[in-house]
Amino acid sequence: MGYAFVNGHVLDGTLDENGRMVAHDGWAVLVDGERIAAVGDVPTSELMGYEVVDLAGAWVMPGLINLHAHVAASGKPPRANAKPVDYKKLFDTLTKIPPVLAAYRAQCASLAKTQLLSGVTTLRTVGGILDFDGQIRDRINAGKTLGPRMLVCNTGVSVPGGHFAGSLATEASTPEEAAQHVRQIAATHPDWIKLMITGGVMDASEEGEPGVLRMPPELVRAACDQAHELGFRVAAHVESPEGVRVALENGVDTIEHGAKPDEHILEQFRERGAADVCTISPALPYALFPLEESHAPEIAQVNGRIVMEGIIECAKACLAEGIPVGLGTDSGCPFITHYDMWRELVYFVRYCEVSPDFALNTATLGNAGILGLADETGSLEAGKSADLIVCEENPLEDLSRLRRLSYVCCRGKLVKNPRPRKMAKVDKALDRYL
Repeated sequence: MGYAFVNGHVLDGTLDENGRMVAHDGWAVLVDGERIAAVGDVPTSELMGYEVVDLAGAWVMPGLINLHAHVAASGKPPRANAKPVDYKKLFDTLTKIPPVLAAYRAQCASLAKTQLLSGVTTLRTVGGILDFDGQIRDRINAGKTLGPRMLVCNTGVSVPGGHFAGSLATEASTPEEAAQHVRQIAATHPDWIKLMITGGVMDASEEGEPGVLRMPPELVRAACDQAHELGFRVAAHVESPEGVRVALENGVDTIEHGAKPDEHILEQFRERGAADVCTISPALPYALFPLEESHAPEIAQVNGRIVMEGIIECAKACLAEGIPVGLGTDSGCPFITHYDMWRELVYFVRYCEVSPDFALNTATLGNAGILGLADETGSLEAGKSADLIVCEENPLEDLSRLRRLSYVCCRGKLVKNPRPRKMAKVDKALDRYL
């Protein structure tokens, strides 16, 4: 039996000529198996054979799409006086103890499910432990576990001393090794390839210099050429102007995070047909939280502000030039949970000065376009995948209303009253910045 969502306000995910997302009152959405059978004014006679879901005035819209997440970590904040996590040591420990490795994989699957319960029906993971993300994707696709549609990178490619080298990414020292690592990762059946081109906020050794270039241009070129030859697109962690330039000049398809661009960088975006993935969420706690709350060193706060400003400036410049901009949360970073995609929409409105309509369109149909899935998901249209969420009140009046949903439907699988497990202290800390 399919589902007929009736008596609600339908936001189909598209924008009109004025940039508004029009609410269609009285429309119905019919779900038959994994597909949307119809959207619009549906006669009562056509509801026979469907389980009718009376929305009672609630709002139905496409499921959210999160372009940047790591299910290898939960987003739990660091403790006071705790030493930084040695991810390479953790990785080495995990891989030597099979039962612990299995438990860790189950935890990753649980975090992917949390994304779904929060309204994310499509999730791209961009760096994880071994091929766990791919295994979770395959189990979801086979109906063995509940979760969102997943596009995965599995392990990324870094360099010795680079971002997450030896844990969430391999260590390539030469162009030949970079190409070889791409081939090895390709053998684990990812959907994308991920490069760690620069350092990050916590990698920086000097105040005022976050996002130091770690991967030389010739390694970036070799990795991208090999990935493209094998049919994969490439996402890259970059948090400095130099890193963005090197990434785009050498073949990267999506810039993750970004930094203040100049005209050359913007031209490279246009020539490459590349997209910018805006991730304000992970920078905000470092940049804005008091140090006694973030438990980060002072250097991280300074560099966090630089990175946050760069991410915002990159997104705003790309938007002004008509360059595609998508949204991701970087879930798994400290304070960045797997149920807070809605916060990234709120930040997008607040810091990049877009409308709520544009933000919701970006997190649905816009993100689907960046992934090459606009014909499959991202809007409520007949023939597309049955990916939708239901919110009791109009989210365009207040996007934070998306934090509590009545229904989530992913590829026709309906979850009623989804309630992801939350971290109350994290929510309280972040709510100050809505």
